[in-house]
Amino acid sequence: MSTTAHDLITALSQADMLEIDDLHAWQFSLNAEQLAQHQAGSPPAGDAPLLSIECMDGRALRKWHFSLSQVMAARFDGEADAWVIDGTSSPHRIKCFAATSGDNNDQPDDASNDAD
Repeated sequence: MSTTAHDLITALSQADMLEIDDLHAWQFSLNAEQLAQHQAGSPPAGDAPLLSIECMDGRALRKWHFSLSQVMAARFDGEADAWVIDGTSSPHRIKCFAATSGDNNDQPDDASNDAD
């Protein structure tokens, strides 16, 4: 991302793809209910993870789940340009990326799609 967010939740909210432990993962989600409770200032109900990440590592499906407290405690490592988040057994490095999108439309953006 071109600018560094102040916290991992903000960075994740703006990301389209992640890199976790050098693996690219575009399948990730934030628990919207927990996020809304956090933003409202109330403690989250239940023990569902706030952040869930999935990606393929060769033929193996890898999954990570992080709680609100783990995400809130993540720290940014400017040298690695990554967030360090403590997992249950070891720390993980997460990089957040904003995707660039395109289409197959060969016309300029200001051109009309109607034929003359």
